[in-house]
Formats: sequence, structure tokens, C-alpha cells
Amino acid sequence: MSAPTAADFTALLAPISRFVATLDLANTAAAEAALAREFPPAKVDAIAVAARAALASGAICGRGEPGMRFSRVAKPENDAGACSIDAVHMTNAAGPVHTHTKGEVCLCLADSGTPTFEDRSATWIVMPPGSRHVPEVKRGSMLILYWWPQGAVAWG
Repeated sequence: MSAPTAADFTALLAPISRFVATLDLANTAAAEAALAREFPPAKVDAIAVAARAALASGAICGRGEPGMRFSRVAKPENDAGACSIDAVHMTNAAGPVHTHTKGEVCLCLADSGTPTFEDRSATWIVMPPGSRHVPEVKRGSMLILYWWPQGAVAWG
């Protein structure tokens, strides 16, 4: 697959953004189950192919250092669900501590090894409003797309 344009990639993610906007992120188990039902493996695989093509072309994850490359995919004002969508490609790395003031939805795509994020290898990971963490990928490489409702995050 050729790399999608920024507009094509954002359009591909729009259904997820609209769905994230409907979820109660405080109930992480229910939100994860709903995401898995709405976006089963066949849909996730199509997104993964496009995301990996965008990564390979440099359309996403063009900032940072080896081991942790990142980028903004969409700002809340340009997103179908009023989320900021970011992407990070991590290889055995930890990122900066932050608080998800309105929650966070992560789509985790393994690239090499047997990577985990938050000690889980699950495709969808939801973190509730007010949760705080140091994001870390262990045992390999992972491309993570993540949604912050209304772009709400507090660093440090």
C-alpha cells in the first residue's frame, strides 16, 4: 500500500474518533469491549496497514529520537470526534509522565518482538479520566495511535 496522505489517514481514523466521543472512558473495561466490537480485527488490520505505510513514508512519527518517534495526526478542531490524535513508535522506551484529564484511548499495533504497553499486548487500551502514567513499551517495537478527548492532557 502506498502511504496515505495526511487527509486520507485522518479520514480513515474519523470513525474511531466519532466512536471515542460516545464512550464513557471512566468504565475502561466496557469501553475496551465496545471498541473491540466496533473495530474488530479486520478493521484494525486495515488501519494498521495504512498506519505502517504512513510510518514508513515519514508521514507520521517524524519527530523525536530513535526508539521514540512521535507526531500529531489531528488536532481536536480538525477531528470528527473533537479528539487530538497522536502517533508514537516506541522501541523498548518510556515516554514523559502525563495525566489523561479526560481519558485516553490507545490502538496498539505490535511491530517487532513481543511488545507490551502498560504491561499489556491488547490492541485497545483505555485509560480513565484522571489517570497518570509514564508510557512504556517493553520487549519490542510498537506503533501506538492514541486519542485524547478535546486534546486534554497535562504534562509532568
